[in-house]
Amino acid sequence: MRTLLEVSGVSVTFDGFRAINNLSIDIAEPELRAVIGPNGAGKTTFMDIVTGKTKPDSGKVLWGEMSTDLLRLSESAIAKVGIGRKFQKPTVFEDQSVRDNLALALRNKRGPFAVLFWKPGMADVTRIHELADEIGLSDRLDHRAGDLSHGQKQWLEIGMLLAQDPRLLLVDEPAAGMTPSEREHTTDLLKRAARTRAVMVIEHDMEFIRRLECRVTVLHEGSVLAEGSLDHVTKNQQVIDVYLGR
Repeated sequence: MRTLLEVSGVSVTFDGFRAINNLSIDIAEPELRAVIGPNGAGKTTFMDIVTGKTKPDSGKVLWGEMSTDLLRLSESAIAKVGIGRKFQKPTVFEDQSVRDNLALALRNKRGPFAVLFWKPGMADVTRIHELADEIGLSDRLDHRAGDLSHGQKQWLEIGMLLAQDPRLLLVDEPAAGMTPSEREHTTDLLKRAARTRAVMVIEHDMEFIRRLECRVTVLHEGSVLAEGSLDHVTKNQQVIDVYLGR
């Protein structure tokens, strides 16, 4: 495994509040990583920095084999190099079918001019079926996305991101609002996705994280407090004091 994303010495301050404080974290490819921590620990700001939404005051964010400086790139350019982000609330095209949502995601891989004249070819049709199978929605392809359950909408959005072939997938609280069986399916989906790419999951649900069976990074006050297996970090007294003991 090689390092795909390297964040080093990053700090950012909003109106005098230091949201990220000399943060250093990296992720390999492929790898599944969970990021946990109390509210205000800097989890979302960290994702905002990686995706170009927020520019830090100091530090470096390097990407890929060429150590590309992500801080010099726009949000759209960062998406193009292979970073996909899924927010907590699913954003799918509710009036379109599951099939059309996946097709739109595939189409977006092409340039704006090509999109105007795009028609799905055999390879695209095959890929849509592969994605539907991967996310567990093969029997819902012709259903309206708005009629899906909350969990199914989350899977569809993950499928739309996978259609873009990201090298790093950032997923924000995927288990929120899901039934136990939906959470189980989501765990399997993320573990499968992480076989071929880097997947970083922000989550509060400890049972969900345990099922991911991955390395865990604990953030507190904008920096890394502890890192290791879930058993390792949950036995750390500082982690217990600032997060688990609440």
